[in-house]
Amino acid sequence: IDDLAEVDYSLNSLPAVFQPFIDLDLKGIVFPAGNYTGCPYMAAPFTIPDQSDSMLYLAFSEYFFQTSSFAYYTAGAFNMTIAEETCSYFNINTEIFGSIIPEVAKYSVTPYPVMLKLMATEVPVISLEQDSFTVEIQGFMEVLAVLPDSATQLLFTMNIAANSSISLNIFDQKLMGSLCLNRLQFSLAHSNVGFFEVSLLENILSYIIQTEVIPSANAKLSKGFPLP
Repeated sequence: IDDLAEVDYSLNSLPAVFQPFIDLDLKGIVFPAGNYTGCPYMAAPFTIPDQSDSMLYLAFSEYFFQTSSFAYYTAGAFNMTIAEETCSYFNINTEIFGSIIPEVAKYSVTPYPVMLKLMATEVPVISLEQDSFTVEIQGFMEVLAVLPDSATQLLFTMNIAANSSISLNIFDQKLMGSLCLNRLQFSLAHSNVGFFEVSLLENILSYIIQTEVIPSANAKLSKGFPLP
């Protein structure tokens, strides 16, 4: 698929040949690149509804997307660092956070660039729906000040719960997706600048995720999964 994951489309059994059609039962398991190990999920059997309007019908079970989630989580694909020099829309620094949270302004009088480190803490949960699926991601965000000597100083850590939808389509023999963020929840996990109301930061953090994380994820999803 890419440098992080591979997919196994080998046959589970011999093709079943009937007069009007042929059934192919493919594995459809995604695993970390170069690490074909056991997967924590069990594939449940399913059937494709009887239809005859097209020459080919291709169906993916929830298992396929669950193994994809596991593989990319294992490979660290859900982790991301956003720094001032890579932020597309505005410079993120302690002055911006200090204007919202007085405790940050007191802690850092001199404006320093800010680095955000996002990390998933468990395998994202996949729920398959018609033409799309939802993804529940649990993780945290570290907000760090970047000092003149390039060392970093942790300001605070936020827990994050994100719910998103991925719509699916097939183009150029690839399964492609488009991510849409439905809901974000933040809670304060740790702070070196004292306690503050998380609600003060929700707008700016949501904006950063919408403008930095979502476009990056969609750029990867647009490359697509190769179909058998």
